[in-house]
Amino acid sequence: MILKEVEAIKDIFRVVEESYDKMGERYHRFRDNEKFKSELEKFVELLPESGKVLDAGCGVGTPVSQFLAKKGFNVTGVDISKNLIYLAKENVPEANFYQKNILELDFPDSSFDGIICVYTLWHIPRTDHSSIIMNFHRMLNSNGILVLNTGMYGSEGMSEFFGEPMLWSNNNPSETLESVKKAGFEILFEGPLILGGEKQYWVFARKSTDQPDVMI
Repeated sequence: MILKEVEAIKDIFRVVEESYDKMGERYHRFRDNEKFKSELEKFVELLPESGKVLDAGCGVGTPVSQFLAKKGFNVTGVDISKNLIYLAKENVPEANFYQKNILELDFPDSSFDGIICVYTLWHIPRTDHSSIIMNFHRMLNSNGILVLNTGMYGSEGMSEFFGEPMLWSNNNPSETLESVKKAGFEILFEGPLILGGEKQYWVFARKSTDQPDVMI
C-alpha cells in the first residue's frame, strides 16, 4: 500500500474518532437502545455462564456492555472514541474499557467466549471488514460466538451525522457472509432484521468445524 493510501486511511479514522468524540453522547441519547434487546438475549443464550465477551464498538457502554455485565459476563469493551470510552467506564464500572481501533485489536488468541460487533463495521472501510472478521476468529475460543451486523447494500461514502462528518462503508450481505465463512465460522443465523424501524443484515456464527448448524 502506498504512503498516500495509508495516510488517507489514517485520516478517515481520525475523522470518525473526532466526530464521535463531539457528538457520540448526543447520538446515544437519541437512539433507541432497546431495539435489539432480543438479539442480545439470543447472544447470551449461546454463551457459557460467566464467559468472557468483547464488545467491539462499545460506544458509551450501553446497552451492550451493561446488558452483558448484568448477566454476569466478564466484559471488555473497545471503541475508537476517547470520550465514549470515558463515558463507558462511568456507565459500566464493572467492565473493562479501552480506546482501540477495531482494525488493530491485539488481544491474545482465544481470549473471548463471545464477540459482538453491532452498529460499528460501517464506520470502517469495507476493504478491511474481512481482516477484522478473521481477527475476531483468532481471538475467540473454540466454539466462541460472533454476532455482527452491517448494512443491506454495498456502499461507501461520507455524510453528515449529528452535525459531524462520518464514514459509511458496507459490503453487500453476500460478501459479508462469505467473509464470515472464510474466516472459519459456522453460520447459526444470517439475514435481514428490522429492528426499531431500521433494516440491517445480521450474522450469528460459531467458531467450530465439528458441530451441525443450529438455526436460532
